[in-house]
Amino acid sequence: MEEIEPALRVVHQLRAVTVELDLLAGGFATRNGLHPTDLRALICLLDAARAGTAATPGWLGRQLGLNSAGTTALVDRLERLGLVRRARDSVDRRRVLLEVTEQATAMGWDFFGPLIGALVGELNEFDEAELAVVQRFLGGVLKVVAEQRRAGNEALGPA
Repeated sequence: MEEIEPALRVVHQLRAVTVELDLLAGGFATRNGLHPTDLRALICLLDAARAGTAATPGWLGRQLGLNSAGTTALVDRLERLGLVRRARDSVDRRRVLLEVTEQATAMGWDFFGPLIGALVGELNEFDEAELAVVQRFLGGVLKVVAEQRRAGNEALGPA
């Protein structure tokens, strides 16, 4: 059997983790009557809240690669399910902000909380220097994948 170089082994492991996470997320979406795009939207909105980023429908559409009509349908669906609410910006009342509800947060933690806890437990086995390497690696992976996604979208032409 041919020996695979160490860097390629890591890429294969990352692909396997990606597939498992995708299957897990798909199961969560199905159990909760969500489309995969609904779940991606909730993740984007939770990440925005954590980063202090004002999440508007236009911002969300850009994150997900959706046009205005698709974004409106998505937000309407999430709002009907009680997972997202529209709120007026206190600084600019014309601007609509999107917020994830406590119901959505609780639903996510009920399902993903044990996974997050177990992953944090695994990471607690690493020292600071090892964690820095993991963070550097994942940051590089994110950068490369985002660049490839943008390049692929540009190759498709205007939407």
